[in-house]
Amino acid sequence: MTTIDANELVLNGITYVPKNQYQAATKSLDGLEYKIIRTYSAGVFAGYLESRNGKEAVVRQARRIFYWEGAASLSQLAIDGTSKPDKCKFPCEVDKVELTEVIEILTVTEKAKKSIQGVKVWTA
Repeated sequence: MTTIDANELVLNGITYVPKNQYQAATKSLDGLEYKIIRTYSAGVFAGYLESRNGKEAVVRQARRIFYWEGAASLSQLAIDGTSKPDKCKFPCEVDKVELTEVIEILTVTEKAKKSIQGVKVWTA
């Protein structure tokens, strides 16, 4: 079935949006640093730190670091990435997440960023 409205097209169950609409919804990442952010109860995320106010942070293009192997700690993951990407469970990226109770923010090297972003999306 195909449906069309001014903002999207649905074809065979897949929704398509105009390229210019998608780009407008995605914030530019110019100048934002890629970080690993650990929270008190929501877990760990990797992404571009947009803002931080006390224990609250906004992260763009964020992936939850649900489970990892190939790094002894988050500190090593931030420096070296993972040596076992096939064993990691990193779900899909979300455009934006607002985190509360942030307890740790780690700077991520370019090597580690490529490693984290290279992990296949985990689905249940």
